[in-house]
Amino acid sequence: MTSSTSPTPSRPWAMLFVVCLAQLMIVLDATIVNVALPTIQDDLGFSDSGLTWVVNAFLVSFGSLLLLAGRLGDLAGRRAIFLGGVTVFTVASVLCGLAPSGGVLVAARFLQGIGAAAQASVILAIIVTNFSAGAEQARAMSAYVFVSVAGGSLGLLAGGLLTEALSWHWVFFINVPIGIATVLLGRRFVPADHGLGFGHHVDWTGAALVTSSLMVGIYAIVQVSTHGWLSEPVLVLGAVSVALMTAFVSVERRVAAPIMPLRILSVPGLVRANTVRALLVTGMYSTFFLGTLYLERVRGLSAIETGAAFLPWTLTVAVLSRGVTTRTVARFGPQRVLVAGMASASAGLLLFSTAGEQTAFFPTIFFACFAIGLGIGSAFQPLLSLAMAEVPREDAGLGSGLANVSQQLAGAFGVAVLSTLADNHTKGLVETGHATAPALVSGYHLAFLVAAAITAGGAVLATALLRPRPVVRNDIARSLGTA
Repeated sequence: MTSSTSPTPSRPWAMLFVVCLAQLMIVLDATIVNVALPTIQDDLGFSDSGLTWVVNAFLVSFGSLLLLAGRLGDLAGRRAIFLGGVTVFTVASVLCGLAPSGGVLVAARFLQGIGAAAQASVILAIIVTNFSAGAEQARAMSAYVFVSVAGGSLGLLAGGLLTEALSWHWVFFINVPIGIATVLLGRRFVPADHGLGFGHHVDWTGAALVTSSLMVGIYAIVQVSTHGWLSEPVLVLGAVSVALMTAFVSVERRVAAPIMPLRILSVPGLVRANTVRALLVTGMYSTFFLGTLYLERVRGLSAIETGAAFLPWTLTVAVLSRGVTTRTVARFGPQRVLVAGMASASAGLLLFSTAGEQTAFFPTIFFACFAIGLGIGSAFQPLLSLAMAEVPREDAGLGSGLANVSQQLAGAFGVAVLSTLADNHTKGLVETGHATAPALVSGYHLAFLVAAAITAGGAVLATALLRPRPVVRNDIARSLGTA
């Protein structure tokens, strides 16, 4: 059995550019498509319920396959899984752009999610295993965080520009040149690794069970907006997901070569940091989703104007990614920095909950976006570092996959919960005679207040679970699991 440790790349920053380019494709896709949905609906004749599957088909395949793809990266080699994922994503993007009907588009989006899962599941592992110096690894992680967090608001801008200037087809075609460049550059700059090998026993049963469980669970979550939390479809699907996951755990305890060694769940930093990050992600996703709806439905902003409104968030994260967070963590330790960051994000969400029908962009919305960007830019890097710090190098792909799965599940669950709260509150007010616009604002206020409370709860949990450690100059190197 060969080692999974990758050789140090001769040009690590070129390698980082390649994997961040792939990450940018995924993050942009998450928001760029949302802007084009009304045009897609008119062109392809989607019903309101059918249109949601342009988003949900991607989410279901992406979220359910992250864990499996991450482990396959450990076994088969992370570069192979990465390049294969980018290739599938790029081909699927062509099919999306050429889709002549709604059914073809949904199927292509499902395929696109498969490719995205493969490439996203190993990116973090590639960064962690190929940057050995503490300061350099921390800067690399900052670049990854910036792309992951700020790319969403750039997608809003790009989606508006492409849809208005060209057509909705180009929100998918834009991935093609990026994907081709990523594959070509990846073959040159991402170092080949051999992986642990599959040996004589491949745990296909476990792989099928965990993937099916996650797929059914995510499918149940995305059905909430249509059927409600206590509806029969959601409850039945949730029960099936739990049963499949229970069977998966039982299988993993018995097989000699499990697809997901349960020892990974005994790594305290991974489990605790991912739990805290899930609470932060709930607030982040709600801001993009509910904040966009508020700006467009209440304030009447265009897609381009809405994207521009999030620039204080994007620019703040960009500044922090230039080494500010790295130096702050080196001085004060990861726990203090991430707790302060989550408190800032919670304050931003609380400020967003005060925005009304006539609230000016400055200062309220500006400082709300700024505070959230400051919080996320400060908290994400130390949370990722703490999550991966104690993960064995041979399990780095699995750890990366778990980190991504927790984020996707938290995002989907958070949007489902908060959007349901907002919708139900708004409907209740309209039914009692309130005007539509004030009712919408009140619904968004409630959702933002709950998101602020969840994020603040994450800060409290981080204080209790993530113990501060003595800070020395090479602390960041150890926190990222370098040899």
